[in-house]
Amino acid sequence: MDTAYGSPSPAPRAPRASEGPGPHRVPFVLRAPFSGRTWREFLHLLLSLPIAIVMFTYAVTMTSLGAGLLITFLGIPVLAAGLVGCRGLGALERARARALLGLDVRAPEPIRATRPSPIGLISGVLKSGASWRHLLYCLLHFPWAVFAFTVSVTLWSLGWGLLTYPLWRWTFPMYLGQDGIQLYGDETHGFYLDTPFEMAMTSVIGLLFVLVWGGAVRGLGQVDRLLVHGLLGPSRLAGRVSELESDRTAVSETAAADLRRIERDLHDGAQARLVALAMDLGLAREKLQEDPEAAARMVDEAHGEVKIALQELRDLARGIHPAILTDRGLDPALSALAARCAVPVRVSVDLPARPAAAIEGIAYFTVSELLRNVSEHARASSASVDVWRSGDRLMVLVSDNGRGGAHTGPGSGLSGLAERLDAVDGLLLIDSPAGGPTTITAELPWRD
Repeated sequence: MDTAYGSPSPAPRAPRASEGPGPHRVPFVLRAPFSGRTWREFLHLLLSLPIAIVMFTYAVTMTSLGAGLLITFLGIPVLAAGLVGCRGLGALERARARALLGLDVRAPEPIRATRPSPIGLISGVLKSGASWRHLLYCLLHFPWAVFAFTVSVTLWSLGWGLLTYPLWRWTFPMYLGQDGIQLYGDETHGFYLDTPFEMAMTSVIGLLFVLVWGGAVRGLGQVDRLLVHGLLGPSRLAGRVSELESDRTAVSETAAADLRRIERDLHDGAQARLVALAMDLGLAREKLQEDPEAAARMVDEAHGEVKIALQELRDLARGIHPAILTDRGLDPALSALAARCAVPVRVSVDLPARPAAAIEGIAYFTVSELLRNVSEHARASSASVDVWRSGDRLMVLVSDNGRGGAHTGPGSGLSGLAERLDAVDGLLLIDSPAGGPTTITAELPWRD
């Protein structure tokens, strides 16, 4: 296993702007109207109205035309073409959300033709749930875009207009023949905002509207994110299938790597010793009549080789699946594992029953990998292993007082362990600051 304990981390530095926001001393309500994110989301809301008009018009036209022509055969391909166009408009919306909202939504599952023919392709389009979700987005986004455009533009123009009122008040006496903004008036009286105090209060009110505008834009943008993510991305079922396919690939690669390791250990270890043993015994048989003492020495050396080969085979079998785990469960198996560790290890197993054999084996080999890391890289003087059940999860906690620095980054053996746990819906959580101590928690699903 590669080391997961790196060199001590350098002193922390202030994050750059590109690395994401750090803690802010300025409250959100004061910061939002002047941040780049707010203005990008505002641009998204401005563009949503004309784009939503096009999408709504296209969706209603193609759906109505297809439904009206269903009495003939032409209605079905027209409806399918409308759904394909909606998917294209959805791709545009995902790109726009990625650029302006910072939302990266994967493309939905592709259209699967039922057979390699135009009719099969049309059938695949009509059976695709993602295509109908794109149509629903085109219909629902229009009224929402009208509302979001109206609210955001009204608050923006009112807030920034009043906030900057002292800068453009001069246009009233020069071009309109009045002293300023008229609040009320009749044929004989009128009240205008023209004194310094009135202009200052107008700017204060404008600032309040600007602050409300910043928060409103953020909120409206969040609703747009929900619409794009919920209707234009892959379905939960498709996402789960993709995740399972990825997990299956990881499991297959892990199994292939384990088989290669076993074959290499057999070829370079026990097999090589057994070949040398056979040669030594053949030479001893030839010398048995001529030089019995030399033959006896060679047999004695061969006996020692047999013991070493047997020990290597035991270690290899233990690495595949230890018999004590099958016969007696996790507590004795982990205690035996801890006894072979280079540092003293305290083991505590509190389980009401034995989990499924597959989960039990994964938990055992997880502890084995982590204790090997402790022995080889942690420079610890003590460690502990705690195993318990929490609800429908099997919890495994391995801690040591070593030098810390464990991580799952590139080149770390813990990255492979995290992938193995993820393949069975497990988690690997690491708390290992530089200088230690290290606490690694593995969560596995409990299966009886």
